[in-house]
Amino acid sequence: MENQFKKGVTRRHFLGTAAIGVAGVAMFSSLAACKQKTTENPLKLGFIGMGRQSMFLLSGFISIPGIRVVAGCDVYGVKRKRFEKRVNNFYTKAKIQVEVATYEKFEDLLARKDIDAVVIAVPDHSHARIAIAACKAGKDVYLEKPMTFTIKEGQELRRVVRETNRILAIGSQQRSDPNFQHAVKLVQSGALGQIEKVNAYVGAPPRPFDLAVETVPADLNWDLWQGSLPSPVPYNKELDPPITVDPDKDEEYWGAWRWYKGMGGGFTTDWGAHMFDIAQWGLGMDKNGPVEASPIGDGTQYMEFKYANGVVMTSEPFDEANTKGVKFTGKDGWIEVSREHFKASDDKFLPPPAKKEEANVPYETKIPHQVNFIEAVRERKDPVVPVEIGHSSCTVCNLGNIACELKRTVKWDPIKEVFIDDTDGAATKLMHYEYRAGYTLV
Repeated sequence: MENQFKKGVTRRHFLGTAAIGVAGVAMFSSLAACKQKTTENPLKLGFIGMGRQSMFLLSGFISIPGIRVVAGCDVYGVKRKRFEKRVNNFYTKAKIQVEVATYEKFEDLLARKDIDAVVIAVPDHSHARIAIAACKAGKDVYLEKPMTFTIKEGQELRRVVRETNRILAIGSQQRSDPNFQHAVKLVQSGALGQIEKVNAYVGAPPRPFDLAVETVPADLNWDLWQGSLPSPVPYNKELDPPITVDPDKDEEYWGAWRWYKGMGGGFTTDWGAHMFDIAQWGLGMDKNGPVEASPIGDGTQYMEFKYANGVVMTSEPFDEANTKGVKFTGKDGWIEVSREHFKASDDKFLPPPAKKEEANVPYETKIPHQVNFIEAVRERKDPVVPVEIGHSSCTVCNLGNIACELKRTVKWDPIKEVFIDDTDGAATKLMHYEYRAGYTLV
């Protein structure tokens, strides 16, 4: 299998920098869809987690009309400084007066009554705990994918979102991409005929931790970074990549925590939350899911997921380039869709060409998904990817990793959300883990 864990690997199509200002290039159709109205009471946003992905999100959200970014939180001091600098620079140039504050602990940010919504972009193991706390504090939430670290966390977050009547959107932005929308429309309209197979290539599951132990930077609260994880995590700069503010130098790679067992779900969750999500959407399996998950090594070198209607989704690549994307194969044709291309068995299945002004815009700075969240907050309606869909897509990812961990096929009831024929309880046990002392989920 390809060496997917080398330093510097990008999990998304990354072009340019995350510096604020890039979003201005990407506003075209996004802001045309946004209700352009001046408001005397703009929505106030806080950011929890201020790493590489958060800078992309900040670049988009801060440029949406009627939005004020007023606070940020991170356990790494230098990232708080970068956040303050970029937000203040943006508002200074825009001649808008905004007071920006940063915090080390997310509880301090959530305690502010003036903040309407939060953007959460922290490592996966802290997603559910912080999002639940935000909902209980009366904040609406834009939460990075995958929605949660465990299936149990997803169940609890789903419950709390509905009990508190909060708006929660998952950052599965491919659902706001015209090419992916076109692909799903073809599948669901029957244009390809009965679907026989789906290839959703995402990459390898997590691997054992193998990084050297290094000295923790003085301004990084490593204990808070570890959060609820039950076992101590040795610090290595690749887990939370360093930056500098003067000179301005961003992360050179994505935080490597995502590739390791006990900290992340590997490519299975990192890219599966995108590609399995599109497959689920196309198959009409939102809020549902597969009935079986088979691991790598159980007769195949790729994960397989079987649905009740007989359709099989595999994580096997559909081309020699190992493109991360989705291929739907039906009786009457096939289509391939990724962030970089769209191919089909017949030209009649191809989508309209991209608008010229958007053709070369970095993927992470396209913001219709963020605009959708803001409109959902204003109108008190579900966003494109609400909590139930985020949970069902995340569950598929976790089922694949559980099957790989157990080295056997697991049977799943996607409606009751329980394992079937789990006689030794091993699969059920992996639906969650025991938080370390002092940490609770709800």
